[in-house]
Amino acid sequence: MHAYPGAMAASAGTPPQLLCLGELLVDMVPQEEGASLAEARSYLWAAGGAPANVAVAAARLGARSAVVAAVGDDPFGQALRDELARAGVDVSGVARVPRRTAVAFVSLSAGGERGFMFYGDDPAHDHLSTADAQEAVARLAGAEGARCLHFGSVCLARDPARSATDAAVAAARAAGCLVSCDVNLREGFWPDLGEARAVIGAFAARADLVKVSEEEALFLAGPGDEPERRLVDELLAGGARSVVVSRGARGASAHTAGFSVDVAPPRVRSLDATGAGDALTGALLAATLSAPATWDDPGSARAVLERACAYAALSTTRRGAIPSYPTADELAAFLG
Repeated sequence: MHAYPGAMAASAGTPPQLLCLGELLVDMVPQEEGASLAEARSYLWAAGGAPANVAVAAARLGARSAVVAAVGDDPFGQALRDELARAGVDVSGVARVPRRTAVAFVSLSAGGERGFMFYGDDPAHDHLSTADAQEAVARLAGAEGARCLHFGSVCLARDPARSATDAAVAAARAAGCLVSCDVNLREGFWPDLGEARAVIGAFAARADLVKVSEEEALFLAGPGDEPERRLVDELLAGGARSVVVSRGARGASAHTAGFSVDVAPPRVRSLDATGAGDALTGALLAATLSAPATWDDPGSARAVLERACAYAALSTTRRGAIPSYPTADELAAFLG
């Protein structure tokens, strides 16, 4: 494995609790409010990729996190590794491969909603190997190590990353870890959306904790009545402990086999929604790791979901994804 030298965990000698596997890339976010990509002339460089975002959000809320990924053997790959290490994320599971690190240009509407344009054919993140993924999970989820493996769908679009994710999920299960999946559909990475539906659905069905947007639920469920309800019921019947459906500015719903709760986020002036869903996921995972019984009781589930929605809302008041994520103290001050 070609790990970067000097990799460090959030606390020296303390193993991570959360492993986030998948793509790492650079986000270029327009500095001008409401600017389209055709209009923007200045950009904020930010570390990106949903797994990295989730790892940093969870770390800022007190969870020890690590990333398992591949980056290019190029300056952007080095910069991503350095940025995550400064954020307190263990990067010993980040491999270097002879490919270019992907770059995403993010377009923002006046209300902060975003779109993406990706650059980088055959990007580095598609080349995480099965051997590297298995080695990282086995090492980081060793005795008293990580307790949760989290992944999204971008790493499922192509091999070898798809096979590496499959092997990582199996290794995490063997180590007794929870498995978390954020659907995080990015259609541009998939040449065949029918394949995307089948592959993502199969991987989500292997997770204990699933986060999906309402649009993604409609995509995965396919034609028919009450698609969101059907998808939630299928995932719970398959063994998921909790399914969270995010609704942007309208909040989120959490479903378990015994109950469902709905919450609305606090009202904020949103500048940039980039990474808000990852902020929500990071907050949910940090809470789950802190209190594993969270999803056994509707009162505790509601409290955790309300706090996660507040964290995501607060992140939209700043630009970028990782640069926008508040600390636990900032969240406490926001909540009063």
